[in-house]
Amino acid sequence: MIPVEKALENLFALVEPLGSEHVSLAEADGRVLTMDAVARRDQPPFDASAMDGYAVQTTDARPGKRLRVVGEAAAGHSFAGSVATGEAARIFTGAPVPTGADRVVIQEDVTRDGDWITISETLGDGSNIRSRGSDFSDGETIAAPRVLAPADIALLAAMNVPEITVARKPSVVLISTGDELVMPGETPGPDQIIASNTFGLKALLTRAGAAPRILPIARDNRASLTMAFDLARGADLIVTIGGASVGDHDLVGDVAAELGMERAFYKVAMRPGKPLMAGRMQGAAMIGLPGNPVSAMVCGHVFVVPMIRAMLGLGNTPAPRSTACLTCDLPQNGPREHYMRAVVSNGQITPENRQDSALLSVLAGANALMIRPVDEAAREKEDVVEYLPV
Repeated sequence: MIPVEKALENLFALVEPLGSEHVSLAEADGRVLTMDAVARRDQPPFDASAMDGYAVQTTDARPGKRLRVVGEAAAGHSFAGSVATGEAARIFTGAPVPTGADRVVIQEDVTRDGDWITISETLGDGSNIRSRGSDFSDGETIAAPRVLAPADIALLAAMNVPEITVARKPSVVLISTGDELVMPGETPGPDQIIASNTFGLKALLTRAGAAPRILPIARDNRASLTMAFDLARGADLIVTIGGASVGDHDLVGDVAAELGMERAFYKVAMRPGKPLMAGRMQGAAMIGLPGNPVSAMVCGHVFVVPMIRAMLGLGNTPAPRSTACLTCDLPQNGPREHYMRAVVSNGQITPENRQDSALLSVLAGANALMIRPVDEAAREKEDVVEYLPV
């Protein structure tokens, strides 16, 4: 068995950043920007009013001052004239500030009588003007690499950038193996269960930025597994679930080797997730995950998501960890790094009582994987421990 850290090193060696492609802003959410995006205009593109009110000269902005209204400016409709001393222009939020004016008096601070206004004693401070380029200027950039969030999409649109360059989504195939499996919605036999791992992993990897697809279940025979690997041709990453252990019916490793897989490692000193296999075959990286549902999902968080991020050009880094205070005592850990299902709330972490690797209900109720290093000594309540958010 190799340590988790060494397994990650080997997995990163199997993958590399993929090429880029161009997408429209409508398709850009969650994508990884690979080329700096450059603003094509100032924002605002002119000095703009931040409030509804009256555009005036600063020297006229004093309580009791009476000014003649000479025009109006609205969003999308500027005032073509100019504002001179003793004059004001009615103005609305977002409208260009007329020539000659350098302050907007909000409408609550004036009284109007026909074409005249009088500034009240409640006159507030501030110009109420958003200066040209105060948000961003022509030529400013959003630097790559960056996972684009909704706020980034809005900013890119304001920059007048209709199309961006992003990392190609890694193509991932997910292959569940085993005679005991049927797909959700089918009627299982008395000795069968529902295939769940591929669906959880597909959701996880989609969120990570990949383009996963689920292949038909591969049965426990060489012909079925060979057909599954044949259907996986062209993928960037092949993920098998189950069949990678050492039982008489665990044939994934043997069939993969017959098809030319160059194995990088087998077995990791972790729980859950010990029977993990990885290598390269058919020009793609391959990782064989254990069949227990929780084991597969834990390995997805610990190993597969970091691989996807590396393929997206986000660096060869482990999943980010956080810390919290224990709510209970824990005994000494064993010889494998343990990823315990746990709940984090208000800076405190509580491991679940049941840690069986088959209990999906426990995983679904958890929001963290608490990490216990190999042979870690007993921990006490209030100790600070590390965890992976899930």
